[in-house]
Amino acid sequence: MKIKQERAEKNDSNIKWYIEVVICTFILSILFSYISSNGVANLPIIPAILILAFVIFIGIIADMIGVSVTVANEQEFHAKATKKIEGSKTSIKLIKNASRVANICSDVIGDICGVLSGAVGTLISLKITEKMGASPNIQYLVSALIASVMVGGKAVGKEVGIIKATAIVHAVGIIINKFNKKNKTPKT
Repeated sequence: MKIKQERAEKNDSNIKWYIEVVICTFILSILFSYISSNGVANLPIIPAILILAFVIFIGIIADMIGVSVTVANEQEFHAKATKKIEGSKTSIKLIKNASRVANICSDVIGDICGVLSGAVGTLISLKITEKMGASPNIQYLVSALIASVMVGGKAVGKEVGIIKATAIVHAVGIIINKFNKKNKTPKT
C-alpha cells in the first residue's frame, strides 16, 4: 500500500514538473524572443552577430552541462563533500536531480537558444539584404551556417561534457553556491 502511495506521489510530482517546464519554456521563449527581436532589430550588423554568437555559445554550454550531469559519478562528490570541498554538496544535488537538470539545460535553455539563434539570424539576414543589397536568398545561407555551428558546437560540447563531467558539474556547483551566498548575505 505504501509503495503504491509513493508511486502515485512521484507521478503527481512528475506531472507537476512537466506542466511547470512547459509553462516556463513558453514564457521564457516569448520573453527572450521579444527582447532579442526588438533589441537586435535596432542594432548594427556586427553587434547583432556578437549577440547571435553569445546565444549559440549559451546553447552549447547549457547542453554540455545537461550531458555532464547525467554521466557524472555521484560517489566522487561524496568524497569531496566529506573533505568539505566547495560546491560538492550542490553537485550531489545536481546529480540526484539529473533528469530535471538535463531537461532544463539541454531542452529548455538549449532549445530556446536554438529558436533565438534562428530569429536573430533572420534579422541579421534582413539587415544584410537591406544594407548591402544582397539577395533575400542570403537567409538560407545564414540559417544553414547558424544550424551547422549550433549542431557542431553541441556535438563537441557533448563529448567534452562526457569526458570532463566531474569538473563541469563541480564548476556548476561552485557557481550555484556563489549565487546562493550572495542571495543569503544579510542586509545591514
